[in-house]
Amino acid sequence: MRTSLNIPQEVLDSFDDTWQAQGLESRSRASREAIHEYIERHTELEAVEGAVVAAVAFDYEHTLVIGELHTVQHEFEDIIGTTQHLHHGEWCLETIFCSGQASRIRELVYQLRDFDAVGRVNVMFLQPVE
Repeated sequence: MRTSLNIPQEVLDSFDDTWQAQGLESRSRASREAIHEYIERHTELEAVEGAVVAAVAFDYEHTLVIGELHTVQHEFEDIIGTTQHLHHGEWCLETIFCSGQASRIRELVYQLRDFDAVGRVNVMFLQPVE
């Protein structure tokens, strides 16, 4: 099946450089792999249940979203234990360390992903073995 996407040129250039450096045969093949990885990551995020500890790392353009991010973090203070923040020009990298129900941490992840000025949001869960 054919499809079309609107992707900023600099993102497409970086994607092309990456799949070509890895020796894949085509952009289509690389796109299929990227879609599969996205599905796996999303499925894993949805599958975690119960009490967990998590690290949520994300990057964002500071001036465009800092006020809204502070508001979100206050809304989730019941699960946020601490944060780490690193400035890099106009962009920042932040890690939020959480503990609580996986469903609540998922809510936080989805809210962070809703901001246009947030680049990527990655989460790592640690779940106690029973």
